[in-house]
Amino acid sequence: MRGRLITFEGVEGGGKSIQTSMLAQKLREAGFEVLTTREPGGTPTGEIIRDILQNDKSGEPISPAAEALLFCASRAQLCQYILKPALERGAWIVLDRFTDPTLAYQGYGRGFDVETLRKLNDFATGSVKPDLTFLIDIPVELGLSRVFSRECGTGDRMEREPIEFHQRLYAGYREMASRETERIKVVDGQKQQFELADEIWAEVRTRLMNG
Repeated sequence: MRGRLITFEGVEGGGKSIQTSMLAQKLREAGFEVLTTREPGGTPTGEIIRDILQNDKSGEPISPAAEALLFCASRAQLCQYILKPALERGAWIVLDRFTDPTLAYQGYGRGFDVETLRKLNDFATGSVKPDLTFLIDIPVELGLSRVFSRECGTGDRMEREPIEFHQRLYAGYREMASRETERIKVVDGQKQQFELADEIWAEVRTRLMNG
């Protein structure tokens, strides 16, 4: 029996990482083999790419085209060597980000053609598609304040983008959610984390476990 792929998406500071961990724990307690990982990253090559994308150590600006291709290169490695084998053996995978950020960040954020980016995503992932995506909805300003409070006012290269960039991401995510209502479930990121985790678990049981 094929496994399942669940992803968490949203703007910075929404609590994706903690909800990824909490859902994975509930799935393990229910008796499933569970794999958690992150995007970009998740493989040795992917982690190198993640460091390039987030930390800008070279001092050289990363062009928007190179940025999109680097994200997809990391994703291709992850799908080929981690996700596909896990799904084939029946594991449940919970991801902190997957394909949607390419559309949000490079498409709505940077202004690249969204349909071209969809094709690039398809090329990188092959047959790997999320069964269910949770979009954690939180005001941009609140999310960024959480990030900079947590990281002592620094943040990574993406988090330091102007507020207008993050507002475009937010609008892009909402548009994607309105177009893909069967896959994307919008949840309130301002709820208490355990209350939100219970809501997410109920949705997973209803949609993917038949109750």
